[in-house]
Amino acid sequence: MTIKNIDPSIVLENPWRNAYWFSRMLINNDKYGAIGKENRLLLNICETLKVILDDKIISDDDKMIICKSGIKDILQHRFSRQSSRTERINLFYEDLLGKIETVDDIKVFIITSEYFVVPINNALKDIPNNDREFTESVAKVYLDKLGEKALATVINIWDDAGVEGCLNAERTAVVREYRSLKNQIDFLPTFDADIVLTAFIQEFERRLGQKRKGRAGGSLEDVTEYLLRYFNIKAESKPEHFQADIEIDKWVKCSDKWLIGISCKRTLRERWKQVSSASAEILSKHKIKEIWHLITYDEDLSDDKLTLLGGLRHIFYLRDDSRKLKHALEHIGMKDYVRPMSNFINDIKREQGI
Repeated sequence: MTIKNIDPSIVLENPWRNAYWFSRMLINNDKYGAIGKENRLLLNICETLKVILDDKIISDDDKMIICKSGIKDILQHRFSRQSSRTERINLFYEDLLGKIETVDDIKVFIITSEYFVVPINNALKDIPNNDREFTESVAKVYLDKLGEKALATVINIWDDAGVEGCLNAERTAVVREYRSLKNQIDFLPTFDADIVLTAFIQEFERRLGQKRKGRAGGSLEDVTEYLLRYFNIKAESKPEHFQADIEIDKWVKCSDKWLIGISCKRTLRERWKQVSSASAEILSKHKIKEIWHLITYDEDLSDDKLTLLGGLRHIFYLRDDSRKLKHALEHIGMKDYVRPMSNFINDIKREQGI
């Protein structure tokens, strides 16, 4: 059998195929209650199963009966007071029975739990839930050296530094746990080991992907908070009952008690149509003086967008070396709507009377 001509049935009929499916079942919360996220519970089940399998007196058939009963008893005891999970736990047990038909299947379940699920659970704890620990350290270096002149650079690198830092942490964890698993299953034939190792990588990557989704979206909101904190500018809460479709990251209060909304984004993209839904009358009703946008990629900021939103009391802070900034500052119809990004902090302090 060559690598190119692997019969799919060999994989599907291999007892180690269930390593992947066991790992998925143990973590599935919506369907099965995610019992695999509780390391102590999972290891308790495994220790019980190993004691039963090590019994030299009883037959394999009796071992299967006792193992199934042992799993059921442990689950019932653990979740006896959690009625909200009872249905899911029962379904997990029923579907698990459908996959453990032999003693070998029990062994696969044990190895999956001890060598897959628990190590992945532990590894995920060391991978950041957000990327701020990477981005803030880089941002501080720039701001300490360059001050307000570094604002555009900090905003640009905020996403990149965070993503790279988190991905490096992920890669370190994957390589470490892969090598550990490979050493632990060195007793397996090569093909069986391949099935186990690929299942491990596939499941680890799936769970890492879920964690990435949790990190995504808030990064550029975080940079606004960080910049205000770095320059000792107090943020305010959102105006009560303000419902316009504007993505505002932070609010600051001026010396006259009116508010300025701050939105920090790489590009305006198509959001400008939503932004324009907040008329000047709506802003005044909620005592909002202006909306300030910090934008680092401004090539899609057309004259039409700029004049429409500028007329609605929106101000755009663009990179000091931006071609769009130079063009707008030299135009009588747009010069009041744009400012160099290096002026951003000083402009806030001026509005606050600092």
